[in-house]
Amino acid sequence: MTASATSTPSASPPALKARSADAAAGLKNLHQLIQLRWIAVVGQVFTIEVAHYVLQLPLPLREMLMVVGCLVLYNAVSFVRWRTGRGVRNVELFLALLVDVAVLTVQLYLSGGIRNPFVFLYLLQVALGAALLRSAYVWTMVLVTAACFALLAHYSVPLQLAPDFARGLGSPYVLGLLVCFMLNAALVVIFISRIGQNLRQRDARLAAIRQRAAEEEHVVRMGLLASGAAHELGTPLATMAVILGDWKRDPALAANPALQEDVAEMQAQVQRCKTIVSGILMSAGETRGEASAQTTVCQFLDTLASEWQATRSVDEFIYDNRFGQDTPMVSDVTLQQMVFNVLDNARDASPHRVGLVAERDQDLLRITVTDNGPGFAPAMLSQFGKPYQSSKGRPGGGLGLFLAMNVARTLGGTVQARNLPGGGAQVTITLPLAAIALQETPTHHGR
Repeated sequence: MTASATSTPSASPPALKARSADAAAGLKNLHQLIQLRWIAVVGQVFTIEVAHYVLQLPLPLREMLMVVGCLVLYNAVSFVRWRTGRGVRNVELFLALLVDVAVLTVQLYLSGGIRNPFVFLYLLQVALGAALLRSAYVWTMVLVTAACFALLAHYSVPLQLAPDFARGLGSPYVLGLLVCFMLNAALVVIFISRIGQNLRQRDARLAAIRQRAAEEEHVVRMGLLASGAAHELGTPLATMAVILGDWKRDPALAANPALQEDVAEMQAQVQRCKTIVSGILMSAGETRGEASAQTTVCQFLDTLASEWQATRSVDEFIYDNRFGQDTPMVSDVTLQQMVFNVLDNARDASPHRVGLVAERDQDLLRITVTDNGPGFAPAMLSQFGKPYQSSKGRPGGGLGLFLAMNVARTLGGTVQARNLPGGGAQVTITLPLAAIALQETPTHHGR
């Protein structure tokens, strides 16, 4: 048996893992209906007991309590349905409200029909439908409740409860009207407010998804442009490399040491440009012959810090690798460039001091970059990670952190920024190790 290393850099975008905005809002609204129904159960039992035993009104107690029991059973089933976590469609909420209307209609039929002051609870069902359902369902609710009201005007068990408005609050009917009004008002305020908040959260999630899609489309366009430019630059760079090689071997130029130093420096810069072009193409899923190499997390971080310090001018670069037990991985130019972008932004803000700390937090790799600059403006922190949010005042500024955030998000990680209490800023990159590390997969050999 042998072991072969395979990398698992691909990760599902967070949007694919999360529940859709509509489904999440539907679940919350179903939960609101379940809570409201429990209140209705308690209220119905209390009202029936008071009317029967306190007001001495003859009611079909057994039948009315059986209806309450059916409502309890239905609400328990709804609670189990809610616990499954599956998305709730508009038609399911509509059917749930129809069940509530049916229960209310049966209870009113058994207690006087439209002579019962609680007949106005139909308005609560219509209000809930208006907040939860689409227009067609809402008007259907209006027609259904109106039909129930009309039927109760002709068919109901008589209730010996005279309106007797002259007695004011001394009349049981007027007290019933007052209680019905207070129930309607309180429940509408409480639950309509909650449902409205759920819908606003859904709209905010949809807006965030659309914004992310627009940003990712922007990144794709930039990637295509960069890939095309890299292809175009490949040929002139190769030509320059050949010409510089010829110059270096030319006997007439070899006698001039100063010129030889210039040629060597030009060759180094051309090679650096070719490396950058290769990195762009590799990030776009293409190669120029420079294959990825297997390494470890600590070695990757050490090399990254060393290369950045060697190619950038900064007075003090503090690097601290606290990762601990090493883990194999494949070096990735995109991941390296992401950290370089953050480090470059820190150096631009604080040319005198930049800090880089790498540590492990269970199954996460956390890379923290700090600087002693002026920090982020509040407006920039609120728009952190969006393109063209920069204080440098040059065209195209602000794309470094935007690209870093998109790379981290693709790997299932995050990029967060904050200002330090003593001055300066801190940017933290958090990546799941499963997205960047190697996994050992056994290969079985037959006999």
